[in-house]
Amino acid sequence: MQIQPLSDRVLLRGIAPENVTKSGIVLPSKGKDDVPNMYEVVAVGSGKEVDGTIRPIELSQGDKVLVAKYAGDDIELDDESGTKQKYKIVGAEYVLAKFS
Repeated sequence: MQIQPLSDRVLLRGIAPENVTKSGIVLPSKGKDDVPNMYEVVAVGSGKEVDGTIRPIELSQGDKVLVAKYAGDDIELDDESGTKQKYKIVGAEYVLAKFS
């Protein structure tokens, strides 16, 4: 199923936290309730209208971002293989940072 966010909305997919450091130390999981705020951008809306002009969003597909903890709405969609995937739709103003 294809989904395209409207206006200044962004569709995000969660990024699983790494459990092994670069030096090989295995980190224990903090628990199932601790959800990371790091996401990958799946789709971006056209932008927000300000004074009659559309201001584009400074994100593109594949960017990794940090999002405010309680921002947006969680949804589940079927992916290409038919399995359910969890996504989050947020307004662009709730994206706090982009990282590499």
